Amino acid sequence: MAPNLSSSQNPSNRFTLMVSGEDVLDIEDSEGINVPPQGLPHEKFLLGDLVPIAPVLLLGQLNQPVNPQEIIACLQPIHLHATRDHLILMGQNQIDLTADESASLLKAALPFIEEDFKSSVLYQGQHYWFIPAGPFSSLATHSVDQAFGRNIDWWMPRDSHEEGVAKRWRKLQNEIQMLWHIDPVNEAREIRGLPSINSLWISGIGKLADLHSPQLIQKSQWLYGEHPLLAGLAKHYNIVHSTQINEQALGNAFAWLENPLDAWPMLSQALIEKRLQEILIIDFPHGKKRERIFTAKDLHPKSWAFWKKTNPLTWKEIAQQ
Repeated sequence: MAPNLSSSQNPSNRFTLMVSGEDVLDIEDSEGINVPPQGLPHEKFLLGDLVPIAPVLLLGQLNQPVNPQEIIACLQPIHLHATRDHLILMGQNQIDLTADESASLLKAALPFIEEDFKSSVLYQGQHYWFIPAGPFSSLATHSVDQAFGRNIDWWMPRDSHEEGVAKRWRKLQNEIQMLWHIDPVNEAREIRGLPSINSLWISGIGKLADLHSPQLIQKSQWLYGEHPLLAGLAKHYNIVHSTQINEQALGNAFAWLENPLDAWPMLSQALIEKRLQEILIIDFPHGKKRERIFTAKDLHPKSWAFWKKTNPLTWKEIAQQ
């Protein structure tokens, strides 16, 4: 059965589930030149067209306000895997970087970073470091989530309206790569058979004032999911956040889950038991936002054998529609 296209408009009886989307790679700039899209579809949906990832991530890490007008950059220690003719960025979940290793690498690189950025690091975490973007504010960048697993040539930071900034970033990046190549952290990782931390990635440049989340997010009572962007959004909009879904608080909730398959049996059962009136699923086929509303009636597809009771739709079946 096809899902409904209209909603009850009563958010207290609705659960919203967002699924991560892939980008579309055939975008051209104003001069007709192919350029990487700025932000993954779900990042743009959550944050707005300017995709200010860094300040939102930073807000989620801090117990104090973030200056809404300060342009922030996110720095991440990464591994670039060399193939025969290009480099591929590995995802953060593939490199097993510990908090102690991250702190040690930052300590070594800190003088170079703060000299070139002309500012001090605002916050250092295990996977993210944050600093005022300063002279690198105009760089066009892409998140690790968007660029990992791909040839980085196309995803490296680019100049936008100010020439020479990307070149200055590459110089700093090269200096840090040489520094970390001989760092004891990487010597120890090599002995343990782990990929070296051989480069630094910059992304998410923006200011909190550029955040424009949809009303659906802003008016939610609960945000569920492990991605650190959700923690920042929850603080900004004063919404309760949890990494795990509370079965007693499903109404007017928004979830972005790493594995929706695990949550679907509980959510569909809530529909059947009328604890929820509808589930709104947001996904991004071919990079375009799609919204589908499912009610209890939609869970049971029509069958020519009308006398037989059908099983509720599985998550696999819904994802393939």
